[in-house]
Amino acid sequence: MFDAMQITSTALSAESVRLDLVANNLANATTTKTSSGFPYQSESAVLASLPAPNRGADAGVGQGVVVSAILSSQAPFPETYDPSSPLANAQGYVAEPNVSLSAQMVDMAEASQAYQANANAFTADKNMVLKALTLGA
Repeated sequence: MFDAMQITSTALSAESVRLDLVANNLANATTTKTSSGFPYQSESAVLASLPAPNRGADAGVGQGVVVSAILSSQAPFPETYDPSSPLANAQGYVAEPNVSLSAQMVDMAEASQAYQANANAFTADKNMVLKALTLGA
């Protein structure tokens, strides 16, 4: 009876991680030097479905979604010419973070809408369970 709410809650958690990563990427969009000595690298979540059990009442039914990995972007660091910067290389260029603001805004909108859709599904599931409990009363 509560399977739908459990499955929906996994999606809420996964979308929350995506939103956290977008916030972190936007907050570090101007961080030109991290503790590793390089500019900040944009991160993104890889989502994977939880496998369906082979037997039992839930056989063949997916069990939700999980964040299987958080990957750093392999895009090259853009460079700006600023020979006065202490971070400039010998040619006067400073490596900038590889955070694409437009890509982050699209990812934020997508994750936000997915989160809202799953929150609505969770609420609908909850209301159905509550209604079912009052049928015999």
